[in-house]
Parts: sequence; structure tokens; C-alpha cells
Amino acid sequence: DKELMQHKDATIGQMQRDYEKLSFISGSLQKDSQQNQKAIEMLFQSLEKLQKEKADEQDMLSAMDVKADKAALGSKVNCSQFEANMERLDERMQELQSQILGQEEQWNNVELQLSFMKKEKLDRLELKAFSDQMEKTWNRSIAELGNKLIRDNAAGIKKQLPVPFTCLSCDRMVTMQVPGQ
Repeated sequence: DKELMQHKDATIGQMQRDYEKLSFISGSLQKDSQQNQKAIEMLFQSLEKLQKEKADEQDMLSAMDVKADKAALGSKVNCSQFEANMERLDERMQELQSQILGQEEQWNNVELQLSFMKKEKLDRLELKAFSDQMEKTWNRSIAELGNKLIRDNAAGIKKQLPVPFTCLSCDRMVTMQVPGQ
């Protein structure tokens, strides 16, 4: 009986250590997800700004015919630079989407590992209560993360942007007008 009790204590201790490791990993993944979400929001705001500032093609053609010298207009509007910037923005969006998909794969791997560990280590009836507690905690964490991701992706949410903004390349302070204000 003493040996069985020691074995149970050792198993429970190992499970608690594993649980702490998984909690740390899930916290790190949540932080990474939040950082990526902030970056995505900034990209969307930049995209909205660019879309508001771009000119309508028909209006431009009629304005060129009426008021502007086409050569002078060509020197002021650099279409190739705008297209290159849009391509870079599109590439960055694709990178962020692939990173988010990578995080989903990591979550699925962690979930599979937990399921495997649960099946291997929590077969015994005496550990059923601990198994139920771990499963509830895990499901609650997944639900909270899912709700957070859904809330953050909603189109109608206004979030306070971090102030002050700094330039990514030189860390100089930048004054930026928030769209919709």
C-alpha cells in the first residue's frame, strides 16, 4: 500500500509539473497571438487609410482631361510606387496569416499531447476528479481564447490605439490620425 501511495504521489506530482509547463506554454501562445493581432490591426488601419486616400479612376481621367497637364500629373502621382507598396502590404498580410495558421497548428499539437497524457496517466478511478478538473480548465482556456479571437476580429469594435506611435525603422515619434475620428 505504501509503495502504491508513493507511486500515486509521484504520478500526481509529475502531472502537476506537466500542467504547469502547459499553462506556461499556453500563456506564451496567448501573448504571441495578442501581438500578432495588434500587428494585424495596424495593417488594417493602414489599408483603410490607403483606400480612403486613393483616387477614383474615372474622376482622375475626367480631371486630367479638364484641368491637368498629363505630364505634370505623371510627375506627381507615382503609380508604380503605390503598386509596389500595395504588393509589400499584401505580402506582409500573407505572412501574418501564415503565422496565425502556425499558431493554430501549435494549439492542436498541444491539445493532442494533453489528450494523450490524459489517456495514459489518468486511467485510474482514483484520479478521475483531477482529470475532470484539468479538462474543465483546459476547455475554459480554449473557450476564452476563442472568444477573444472572435471579439478581436469583429468589424465594429473600436480599440484605443497605443499612443505614442513610433516609426518601425528609426523609432522616431510619429503623429498619426486614427481613421474614423
